[in-house]
Amino acid sequence: MKLAVSTLGMPGDGLDRAIEIATGQGCRGLELRLHPDTGVHAGLGPEERASVRERIEGAGLEISALAGYVGICEPGPDEPVVQALLADLRLAADLGAPGVRVFPRGDDPAVGARRLKAVSGAAADLGRRVLVETHDSMATGAAVAALLAEAGTPETTGAIWDLLHPWRHGEPPARTLAALAPYLSYVQVKDAVSAQDTTPVPMWTGSVPLDEAGELLRGAGFGGWVSLEWERTWYPQVAPVEEILPGAAEWVRRFAS
Repeated sequence: MKLAVSTLGMPGDGLDRAIEIATGQGCRGLELRLHPDTGVHAGLGPEERASVRERIEGAGLEISALAGYVGICEPGPDEPVVQALLADLRLAADLGAPGVRVFPRGDDPAVGARRLKAVSGAAADLGRRVLVETHDSMATGAAVAALLAEAGTPETTGAIWDLLHPWRHGEPPARTLAALAPYLSYVQVKDAVSAQDTTPVPMWTGSVPLDEAGELLRGAGFGGWVSLEWERTWYPQVAPVEEILPGAAEWVRRFAS
């Protein structure tokens, strides 16, 4: 497993500070939230893109993923969704990121599958992947797996297992992993107060079954990216991410295959 940290946990901090935090805590990667507030988004020009890549690579880091906000199953016409995703994929290629995170934002797998197929050729040409997170309307591994199976584009798609969401929707970790196994590309680790109260808390102080998930991933031989998604952007009262990262690093050490 390779440890990364999401810039979602660093509201108000620029890229240089994010790099400082990641390198200071032994991370190998940065998960870059795509938003104007972070300074990294599809509106960047060529020189700005080159600068982002040079600064990250110059620090000895990789970009684990771009955390985009495209809703792949969002109701409405396909074209705006497809174009927004293509823009994010081009940004990923320019920055050297292997893939772009998308959310479901809808519950019809046929809609999402159609759009994933529409960008598959371009994604293949760019050498990038679309990573669907277990989130919102498709919070379980079973739901995301059904979407990816219908899309039938394994070379250019994958799944992100956010350890919180399937569990809080009643899907045990073993069932999540069984569903996602053919597609699993990325893991987001976090702890929270409870299934009902998702306020972030330090690792092993909440209710998310971290050890169970970790043992399952180790048993499956998962060796990909594990990103600490510390949601301080949404919960500004919680501790700074640098205080939480040691726990995430310990989780990776404990369960690395």
